[in-house]
Amino acid sequence: MAELKFIGGYPEYMRKFIDIVNKTRAKRKDYTPIAMTMEQRDEVLKVHPDYAPGGKRSISIGLNKGDMAPNEVADLIEAYPLIQGNEVDLTKPDLSVDLLIIGGGLAGTAAAVWANDKGVDKDQILLVNKLRHGDANSIMAEGGTQAADRENDSPARHFLDAIGGGHFTNKPDVLRALVEDAPLIMKWLCDLGAIFDREEDGSFVEKAGGGTSRRRMHACKDYTGLEELRVIRDEFRNREIPYLEYYPVIELLTDGSRVTGAVLYNLETGDYKIIQAKATILATGGFGRLHVRGFPTTNHYGATCDGVVLAYRAGAKLRDTDTVQYHPTGAAYPQQIIGLLLTEKLRGMGAQPVNKNGEAFVFPLEPRDVEAASFIRECYVKENGIVTPTGMRGVWLDTPMIELKNGEGTIEKSFPGMFRMFNRFDLDIRKDPVLVFPTLHYQNGGVESDPWGKTNVDSLWVAGEVSGGIHGKNRLMGNSTLDCLVFGRRTGISVAEYLKSDVKHGKLMLEHMKNYVTMLKQAGIDTTRKAPILLPDYRGKAVLARMIDVF
Repeated sequence: MAELKFIGGYPEYMRKFIDIVNKTRAKRKDYTPIAMTMEQRDEVLKVHPDYAPGGKRSISIGLNKGDMAPNEVADLIEAYPLIQGNEVDLTKPDLSVDLLIIGGGLAGTAAAVWANDKGVDKDQILLVNKLRHGDANSIMAEGGTQAADRENDSPARHFLDAIGGGHFTNKPDVLRALVEDAPLIMKWLCDLGAIFDREEDGSFVEKAGGGTSRRRMHACKDYTGLEELRVIRDEFRNREIPYLEYYPVIELLTDGSRVTGAVLYNLETGDYKIIQAKATILATGGFGRLHVRGFPTTNHYGATCDGVVLAYRAGAKLRDTDTVQYHPTGAAYPQQIIGLLLTEKLRGMGAQPVNKNGEAFVFPLEPRDVEAASFIRECYVKENGIVTPTGMRGVWLDTPMIELKNGEGTIEKSFPGMFRMFNRFDLDIRKDPVLVFPTLHYQNGGVESDPWGKTNVDSLWVAGEVSGGIHGKNRLMGNSTLDCLVFGRRTGISVAEYLKSDVKHGKLMLEHMKNYVTMLKQAGIDTTRKAPILLPDYRGKAVLARMIDVF
């Protein structure tokens, strides 16, 4: 292949397509495609990976037997434990606490603070982290947090937006809890010292998100999750609540049907640690690093579906296991940042998706699954995408339109993270569009719970992305950080009330794990697969710069 000539970070041949975008920008300034009808949405979703043929199979054992799940998720559910049981000594725990929290993102950290607020002694709380405290998708969240706190808005309208975006499959009672608690959560964050974007009069800057009927997105530039976790983690550490780092949980402990603790594994030494607990909150996040159907991902390194595996073995019920969220705007060029997130807030402030012919081919703020499917259709059905030197396809996100609509300096002020990310590669998003393609972003389904995060398994709560039901088949922007904060709070409060009833420590047993192994064998699953996998494997063909299998 001839050596490529680069101009301002882009190969010369891609510059020709950028010239087309530049020439059509002025006439697109006052034109936006209208939102799709429900019939049009149903039609475009046929090319979405959730609906495209292949990629899934039914779960063969347990409470959700017969439910469909991505092959990568089903592989972990139908996998053998990392331990046999005889290599850990359960006769004496290394530590006994009232509350064990597994996961140190927004949900887990908020749960610890609220449990402490409601009377759980700080020294009776232990938060355990697979990696460092804060190594989570939460800290990478960019766009904002939804809260209906304006006169022209309401939690009821927020509810309708979210249930429509979820294809009316959301669990209504937990969704109601999400939207009704949202204004309270925003006040709590501000009271802790969170700095959100403000208008000159001091009111919140609130932007639009895909699938929303009102502007209710609260943000701190494009660092929203980082800012939210900053203040909550500061509060957590100022209270000196105990925590462990580099100690993932590899198995829950039970006494009959009740969770009584967990087996921890030290990533650095290989040692086990046995924790006894009266109550456990699971806040382990999602599964982006499974790279479902070969997609790149926005997710942090530890997002490997651990919580779903652990809870299911202990008897927890799952829901919506068949759905995956692909964020429409993952970076498709340059190669070094493929899959990294370009926040939806860019489109909320005017950036337009544009094909190789310079056409704005889709309403910029459709629900995420519809928007992502439209990009896929444009690239692979209509063949109107741009192909990169490595074979990745994408459409343009016309970021210069933001400054055309909002004034010079808007990008550096509102999107400093995005500006710097591309500037490292000699790409100026103020002057040139960027290439995007859907990227694996969020685990829509998970462990089912009630509105207080309580599961069907005694003494086990869930909060954040590991849970299922809140978002149905598709999540709207700004409801993930809100999910973590609302149900971090609710699980903390619920556990505190539970512990007031003079709960005793239970026996530390692995009978549920042994029963699960029996089910695997009875189902004829004779495999070397082990789960949880804890960290992704990028050896051999499993590399970050992967091609997308579904196409």
